Amino acid sequence: MENISLGRTLTVLLLGAFVSILNQTLLNVAIPHLMNDFNVSATTVQWLSTAYMLVNGVLIPITAFLIEKFGTRSLFISAMGLFGIGSVICTISPSFTIMLLGRIVQASGAGIIMPVVMNVFLTVFPPERRGAAMGTMGIAMMFAPAIGPTLSGWIVEHYTWRILFIMVIPLAVLDILFALLWLRNISKLTSPKFDLPGTILSTIGFGALLYGFSSAGDKGWTSATVVISLVAGVLFILFFVLRELGMAQPMLEFRVFTYDIFTISTFVGATVNMVMFGGMLLLPIYLQNIRGFTPLESGLLLLPGALLMGVMSPISGSIFDRIGARPLAIVGLLITAITTFEFGKLTSDTTYNHILLLYTVRSFGMSLLMMSVQTEGLNQLPRHLGSHGTAMSNTVRQIAGSIGTALLVTIMTTRSTTHLANYSNTITYANESAVQGIGALGQTISTMSSLPAETAQGVALQTVYGLAVKESTISGINDAFIVATWIAIIGLILSLFLRRSIKRAPKPSRQES
Repeated sequence: MENISLGRTLTVLLLGAFVSILNQTLLNVAIPHLMNDFNVSATTVQWLSTAYMLVNGVLIPITAFLIEKFGTRSLFISAMGLFGIGSVICTISPSFTIMLLGRIVQASGAGIIMPVVMNVFLTVFPPERRGAAMGTMGIAMMFAPAIGPTLSGWIVEHYTWRILFIMVIPLAVLDILFALLWLRNISKLTSPKFDLPGTILSTIGFGALLYGFSSAGDKGWTSATVVISLVAGVLFILFFVLRELGMAQPMLEFRVFTYDIFTISTFVGATVNMVMFGGMLLLPIYLQNIRGFTPLESGLLLLPGALLMGVMSPISGSIFDRIGARPLAIVGLLITAITTFEFGKLTSDTTYNHILLLYTVRSFGMSLLMMSVQTEGLNQLPRHLGSHGTAMSNTVRQIAGSIGTALLVTIMTTRSTTHLANYSNTITYANESAVQGIGALGQTISTMSSLPAETAQGVALQTVYGLAVKESTISGINDAFIVATWIAIIGLILSLFLRRSIKRAPKPSRQES
């Protein structure tokens, strides 16, 4: 430890974290362009994100083993190398299949980077300084989402989406060079045994669970595919947990959940990720598909909130060091719940500035939570469980974010279909006022465009149907935000049970001093 330069080590790690998160946020705005270039549907193109999250979720449980086996230096350089190779494959991909392969290779590196970074922070900083340290790490984590959507929106409007991958390749190469020069192993190497059966069980379990939630939007919750996937996912995860608990040296130590603060903080973090990632996907759908804003305008709307999270991250970290996570979590989740509920009242006339204000205030609430809650839980764990706690916390948060995204999009889809069916039941020939209204609209169209009455009537019906689809989709998005509000309220209730994991020594009295 005495030969380690803390400044250089943190520079290497934070650059790696920044590049991996930047790449993920760059892709979201480019999805419509990828659909056109590869001629694939929305359901198919979503696998670029789903497969990425799935590989992340599967790899994170293995990182505790990998850190102990290979050490910080070799593991981080290998992870950045895989990320860079994946970026090259995505850049030159001639087909969707090759593109998906590139994303999987990228994810196999990115899934390792964040747990390694967090494990180093927990190792080199004492508990009483971790809040400020993790807040500093939060700057890199929040700055990437701040510039990602706006930068991506500008690039895909004026150039090719391939630049999104080209631009991260030199950053990855630069970070590898820095790592070769500056990075050293932080913890002692051991020789743990690799748990192949446990890896297979966790891969199938998490994969089936995520596939089930992702497929429910298209196939419906009662579909045999969805039900079988969800049941199989739960069973395989249960088998994985039982196997790990029965091992003397488990790959992922579930006994970290015997520490109450860690358990509560992990599940609070899971609810925050479900609400955050779900909202990040629902809003662009509303802004671009419903309201017709450009990708650049959509990205610019998210920019102030993401920048505020980056600015607030070290500040909330310093506040955490003084007062702990509980007050921050309660205030942050109150703000998150209220603003998410307000997002459940969107209409076809909601102003751009109103959405911008809501998203920025919501981001402020989340900035109080993101690092402080997780740090409080990890502070309770003894040092030998640090890597396992980091891996477990990140696994739960990643899987929760993936499931939250799939769940809220599924709710939006199914509720939109229900609302559209209700509109169809209302606008029938038995409803005289509706028939008269459509007839009047047809006459207006016929008069203004000189179309035959029969053709104008068809145009009127199409117009009314288009409006019904638009309103139904907005109602579906609102329903999804209401469910997200309840998830935030669950997190708020759990946060009431948080307490400080670091007992501070009382200051000496004047007589004693």
